[in-house]
Amino acid sequence: MVLRRKTIQPDGLTMDLIEFKKQCLDARAEQRERLYLQPELTYLFFELTQSCNSKCFHCGSRCEPGLGHGPSPAEFKKVLDDVKANFDISKIQLCITGGEPLLYPGFRELLSYAHEQGFHWGMTSNGTLITEEVAKMLEETGMGTISISIDGLEETHDRQRGLKGGYQTALKGIQNLIDRKAFKHISVTTVINHKNIGELDSLFEVIDGLDIDSWRVIGLEPMGRALEHPDMLLTPDDQRRLFKFILDKRKAGIPVGYGCSHFLGLDLERDVRDWFFLCGAGIHTASIRTNGDITACLDIEPRPELVQGNISSDLFSEVWKNRFEVFRVPLSDGCKDCKDCEYVKWCAGGAHHSFDYDDNKQRICMKGILF
Repeated sequence: MVLRRKTIQPDGLTMDLIEFKKQCLDARAEQRERLYLQPELTYLFFELTQSCNSKCFHCGSRCEPGLGHGPSPAEFKKVLDDVKANFDISKIQLCITGGEPLLYPGFRELLSYAHEQGFHWGMTSNGTLITEEVAKMLEETGMGTISISIDGLEETHDRQRGLKGGYQTALKGIQNLIDRKAFKHISVTTVINHKNIGELDSLFEVIDGLDIDSWRVIGLEPMGRALEHPDMLLTPDDQRRLFKFILDKRKAGIPVGYGCSHFLGLDLERDVRDWFFLCGAGIHTASIRTNGDITACLDIEPRPELVQGNISSDLFSEVWKNRFEVFRVPLSDGCKDCKDCEYVKWCAGGAHHSFDYDDNKQRICMKGILF
C-alpha cells in the first residue's frame, strides 16, 4: 500500500503564470472583502476536551492528561440544532478536535446525533486510541475525514509528543482506519520544527508506505506551548528547505501539501497547496471552546477581545451573524509593518493565529524568507 498519488494536470494557461497568479490573488482579495460583509460559515469546530493522553511541546491549546472536558452532549446538540435551523448544513464541515477528542465521555452520543441530523464531520486525533472497535464506531457515527498526527520518526515523535509508544500506536490506529474502507479522506499531519526537519526524507518513506489520501506538512507555529521553545522554531533556511520538499513532491504528483497559514509569495502561492491564501477566521471558520466560548479559529490565542459570546447565554447563529467584527477587517489595518507593503492586498496582514495582538504585528511573515 502506498500514499495515493494523483496526476497533476497542466493548467493550459496561455498567459504568463505570474500574471495569472496575480489575477487569481486579486479575485481572492475581492472575495475576502465580500466575506467581511457576508461571511459564509464553512468550518465549525467543536473543541470537545482539553484532556489528552499526550503532552506535545508545540500544542497550541496547551492540552495534557487530566484536563477538563467541554460542554455536555446536550449543550453541543443545541448548537447543532441552531446551526441546522439557520444555515445550509450541506455547505458546512463539522470539525471535531481537542485535546484528544476520543477522551470526551459523550463522544459517540454527540457524533451519532450529528450524523443523524445530516452533518458532515471529521476529526483531528493523535490516533493512539483508534482500536479496531473505535474505528468501527467512527464508521457507524458517520465520520468522513480524519487527520492523524505523526511528527517524526519513532524516537522523535514519542519525545516531542511526550508519549512513549505513541508512534507505533498511532500507525496502528491509521491502519485500523484504512482497514474499514469506509472513510472519504484519511490524512497524516506533520509539524516540522528546527530539530526534526532533518527527518523529512526518511519520514516520507514511512508515510509513502501507508494507503492514505494525503500528507499535510506544516511548520511549527509560534503559539501555545511552542512559544516556550523558541529554539525549535524554523529558521529561514529551514523554511526554504520545507517548501522545496513540498514543491518537489507535488511536482512528482504526490499529494503532499502545506497548511492554510501565511501568504507565501507569487512563486509558491497555489503551488504548495491547492488554494490561494485566505485566513478564514471569522469569515469561514468559527469554533466552540471547551468553556463554551464562541470564537473563530481555535489556534488563535483566547484573548477576551477575541471571544464573541458563549453558548450558555448566546445563540451561535446570532453571534455569527451579528458579531465577529474584529475578524471582519484586515489585520493589516492595525499593523504598521503592513502599511506600505506591496503585497498587503493579497496578504491582508496574514493569519490570525500567528498575529501578535499586543504589538499588532505578525510573528511570522514570509516576506524576506520566501520572496
